[in-house]
Amino acid sequence: MPVWFDTHAHLDAFAADGTLDAVLARAAAAGVTRICAMGGSPAANALAARLAAERPETLVAAVGLDRDQSATPPDLPALRDLATSSPATIRAIGEIGLDYYYDPDGAPAQRALFTKMLELALDLRIPVCVHTRDADADTLAALREFSNDWKKSFQSLENFPPPGILHCYTRGPGMAEELLDLGFYISFSGILSFNNAAPLREVASRLPLDRLLVETDSPYLAPKPYRGKVCEPMYTARTGEVLSECTGIPLDTLAAATTANAHRVFGLPQPCTTKGKP
Repeated sequence: MPVWFDTHAHLDAFAADGTLDAVLARAAAAGVTRICAMGGSPAANALAARLAAERPETLVAAVGLDRDQSATPPDLPALRDLATSSPATIRAIGEIGLDYYYDPDGAPAQRALFTKMLELALDLRIPVCVHTRDADADTLAALREFSNDWKKSFQSLENFPPPGILHCYTRGPGMAEELLDLGFYISFSGILSFNNAAPLREVASRLPLDRLLVETDSPYLAPKPYRGKVCEPMYTARTGEVLSECTGIPLDTLAAATTANAHRVFGLPQPCTTKGKP
């Protein structure tokens, strides 16, 4: 069975309704063996950190302050303390980013918070998980500066580690190419399977295998044929199938590569692969 890494899942609702253990069991049965639990607010950050500490064999965590937190003065010392409290399990700053679709008037405050989150990630030298919607130019401007400073901070190394992920990618080939130039990895969600996503599948087909990732963005964006259902990490496998179809990369190869890519971004030991075993 192919093995998958869901690089972006919000587990809050499952934890709240007592179904998390069942959700994780279904994910494991589908071959989804690792999941990044996303933060984005103080409450979500605390939960993601706790869940990853309780289940380190399955979960890693990302903590940060997302664009919907931009109206509240951020408690940066508290976030820093949390982000550094468990280096083994807290592996990224996220979810962070810009979204002008829902809040165009809040763009200046969103940019200010996004800048603070990138500065924190740079200071801690851990990657970022970035959201963007209707904010391509400002997102890229911020990530150009971040990538440049990131490379400088690792200038003593022959190869610098990945600066982060653009999650739930939905944009065109131009933005994807620039993100690749900046060192970012690109993650696809269930949107890739939607009827109107043919242009996105074309973009995915052009990207290098060593930069591809898959995710669910649970509990949102369930892929076809599960539209209308609550999205769970187990559906990572379905998104992987669609990505395999549109890229022409064999499913086992794609699963192994995207899982290895996720381990690389999050700074985890590479998964063991043993030939001849199912």
